[in-house]
Amino acid sequence: MTICRFGILGAATIARKNWKAIRLSGNARVTAVASRDAARAGAFIDSCSAEVPPGGPVAAVAYDDLLRRDDVDAVYIPLPTGIRGEWVLKAAAAGKHVLCEKPCGSNLAEVGSMVAACAKAGVQFMDGVMFMHSARLPLVRQALDDGRSVGAIRRITSQFSFAAPPEFFTGNIRADHALEPLGCLGDLGWYNTRLTLFIMRYQMPEQVAGRLLIGQGQPGKLVPVEFSAELFFPGGVTASFFNSFRTQHQQWAHISGDKGWLHIPDFVLPYQGCESAFEVNNAHFDISGCSFRMRSHPRRHAAPEQPDGAPDSQETNMIRNFSKLAISGKPDPFWGDIALKTQQVLDALVRSAHAGGSLVAV
Repeated sequence: MTICRFGILGAATIARKNWKAIRLSGNARVTAVASRDAARAGAFIDSCSAEVPPGGPVAAVAYDDLLRRDDVDAVYIPLPTGIRGEWVLKAAAAGKHVLCEKPCGSNLAEVGSMVAACAKAGVQFMDGVMFMHSARLPLVRQALDDGRSVGAIRRITSQFSFAAPPEFFTGNIRADHALEPLGCLGDLGWYNTRLTLFIMRYQMPEQVAGRLLIGQGQPGKLVPVEFSAELFFPGGVTASFFNSFRTQHQQWAHISGDKGWLHIPDFVLPYQGCESAFEVNNAHFDISGCSFRMRSHPRRHAAPEQPDGAPDSQETNMIRNFSKLAISGKPDPFWGDIALKTQQVLDALVRSAHAGGSLVAV
């Protein structure tokens, strides 16, 4: 097998981006799209094909029929979190590799069952965090590890938010507890948590504190609309992040150390341009008589990379990397492990929020 044949399980909007990424990857193609309504699957195929020809026939089928197809090696599953677990388990049982949108599940037990089912079936499991496949991330790792740019890490802060229109809160699945019970914490905080864990080389925090700043829904079934988190790691490193469906687009991360700091303005979705960049700064302060001088020493680092819809974009790299693993027949457990760690942190934050923001052990 030299081409990974994908079935897309659900016609979600984000699937359009990955349709294009599959086409551009060079080692994958779409062979089927499933929906509860065959007409909707057909409309999705027609719409995507008009912009990005699929490179072969694509069938519109039902969910179960897709998993029975011999021309589907892997499934991309962008279904709502509340129903996703069932279909990940069915896909694994059918011997299909699984690329799963995030948050992968509603809680750790659910994600654990997904990862275990894929491991038992000998298929690859990976979550759809595109920035993990960006050419920028190895450069960030280099700067963090060089001992000079940042030095010993002391603090990690980040924000991922967008200001949703009023109709979002009545009609979007991310505001529906049954479909997306983790709300902004799952939809956005998954990314902040993953980046924090990456920076910490996947060392887990010992304790966390989470606060539900604004929720929507019935008591006991509130969907997080704004959420803040504080994480405490061994050795005195701390981290915080903020998520919101009410605050205009922000997706920055800032890592502070004893020698400098590193700032990424767009760690989730790179801004438009031909590079993915970040800045390192080793500011210096000195006093000379009556003169107090703060000097900035910024240095820009960048990886040549298109932000989206190109052969070198991070989502295309994700599809390419996933397909390589599927084609090799040698699943990499790393991707399941870090999905579990990410969900473990989110679970602890939810427990803390339910306890009024008290510190809880991870």
